[in-house]
Amino acid sequence: MKHQTRDFALTAVLYAATAVLAFSSPWALADISTTANAAKETVANPYGLDALWKGGDFVARGTLLILVAMSAGSWYVIVTKLFEQYKLGRHAREANATFWTAGGLQQAVDGLNPESAYHYLAKSGVEATAHHNGLLGQIDFNTWVSQSIQRAIDNIQSRLQDGLAFLGTVGSTAPFVGLFGTVWGIYHALTAIGIAGQASIDKVAGPVGEALIMTAIGLAVAVPAVLGYNWLVRRNKASLDNIRAFGADLHAVLLGAGVETAKSAAQTTATVKASVAPVRVLAAANAN
Repeated sequence: MKHQTRDFALTAVLYAATAVLAFSSPWALADISTTANAAKETVANPYGLDALWKGGDFVARGTLLILVAMSAGSWYVIVTKLFEQYKLGRHAREANATFWTAGGLQQAVDGLNPESAYHYLAKSGVEATAHHNGLLGQIDFNTWVSQSIQRAIDNIQSRLQDGLAFLGTVGSTAPFVGLFGTVWGIYHALTAIGIAGQASIDKVAGPVGEALIMTAIGLAVAVPAVLGYNWLVRRNKASLDNIRAFGADLHAVLLGAGVETAKSAAQTTATVKASVAPVRVLAAANAN
């Protein structure tokens, strides 16, 4: 009975002390909890990009730099091509709105934006009609104009395809570059574990997981490049269809202008011959 009374008294004293401590310093328990959380936060992750860079050799660092360069180049091509496609669409709308309503052919060409692909195409066609003389005059006018317009379209297509080869290369090789970095990292991690003689799960999982970051980076670089490549190929096809349609209409207009020019030249030649013929007859009569 005495022991029970003593235990009860001791318990009551402890509860009373806890209550006094809580009322006198209500933030004491919060400080204890905060200290525990801070202790958890101070445990830094020994694996990650920072550890991969610091602990990697020149091969691992070089692989990572190659992936970063691939990513930067891919995004540069995608952004510049996006802006180029926007300008090309705007120039197409301007050409359809102003070119065919102009009063004359030269006026229509001058009304186009000098930086536009449509201006380059129209100017090439007009210059082809003006240069159809000399040895080139032996080529059929229709064939000469058609070839000139097609060469201009081919040049525009070549310009639109700039950068696509780079995106295709990055999309197809970046995963393998990342895989190479992963294999190299796993090799070094397993070699270090073998030298240390410790094969526990914490010694194996950390370095191997760190090496797998390279594969993830390679995929992160390749996916935007592939998506950008497919999008640009589709957009280039639509833009080239519009340019070819414009070139076909321009070809018809230039042929019509060429026919009218030929008719005018023929009429002028006939008029000159008709005016010269009486003079020749009179000169022959005077000679007799």
